[in-house]
Amino acid sequence: MMVKEISLTCINCPMGCPLTVKMKDGIVLDVAGYTCKRGKIYGEKEVTNPTRIVTSTVSVTGGWEGRVPVKTKEDIPKGRIFSCMAEIKKLVVKAPVFMGDVLLENVAGTGVDVVATKTIPCADGKRKKIL
Repeated sequence: MMVKEISLTCINCPMGCPLTVKMKDGIVLDVAGYTCKRGKIYGEKEVTNPTRIVTSTVSVTGGWEGRVPVKTKEDIPKGRIFSCMAEIKKLVVKAPVFMGDVLLENVAGTGVDVVATKTIPCADGKRKKIL
């Protein structure tokens, strides 16, 4: 089989390095164009197993605000993003919500949790965590 060249733009930092990844038989032979280690890792991963961090918002009842921003705690396979978003869309949580709280475990069967990225106190101003 021939060597395949794939052109990418690295998304790990604002530099946006133009990468060229050479592959043969599904194996990465070389990554060129990166200016940092993260770029090389991104290039290899993007052509073999692309992943993303997913960010969104979740409905909150009884809070100062009606939505809380959330994100996946780690990156998930790119092909699972729509399933992840479908689960997040259905989620409704009760205030108070604290930054770092796990709001959804094992989203879309990925083994990754969805966490709050902001604290939303109760509408009455209580910030105590109820156990």
